[in-house]
Amino acid sequence: MPKIVVNSTPLIILCNIGKLSILKDLYGEIFIPEGVYKEVTVKQDSACLKLNESLDWIKIIKIPQNEKLKIYRARLHLGEVEVMLLAQKNPTADLVIIDDNAAKSTAKFLGLKVTGTLGVLLKAKKVGLIKEIKPLIGTMKEKGFYISGKIEHFVLSLSGE
Repeated sequence: MPKIVVNSTPLIILCNIGKLSILKDLYGEIFIPEGVYKEVTVKQDSACLKLNESLDWIKIIKIPQNEKLKIYRARLHLGEVEVMLLAQKNPTADLVIIDDNAAKSTAKFLGLKVTGTLGVLLKAKKVGLIKEIKPLIGTMKEKGFYISGKIEHFVLSLSGE
């Protein structure tokens, strides 16, 4: 199984649209840093309290505090930094799932393979886990997640919708 490291925003989005299980279906198990886990479960009303029900396939990893953490924090949130440190620490990490553009750029600069939530949905459609992406994008937008018209059009054209 590939080793997949996931940041908070993709987890929150997938929880909020009722599609967290796509990660399990696509990858078997995922890894999240402890900082990401704390970020997505901090609120009692969080849709991501579902993570606690999924701990058999979601592995939470504690990232030790070190100098690299301080350096990366200049531009990125703690969860994003921990995702990259975890992916770098684990040379067999195959993919980082992260949505923030600055974090994506940093991860790519570090030589990590990166996708975002929409990339996960495209893969899920390609392998037959979901039939359509368009209604999910609509739900994401209704829940307050921003997707530019240009990106939405691009993703829908890639998906054949």
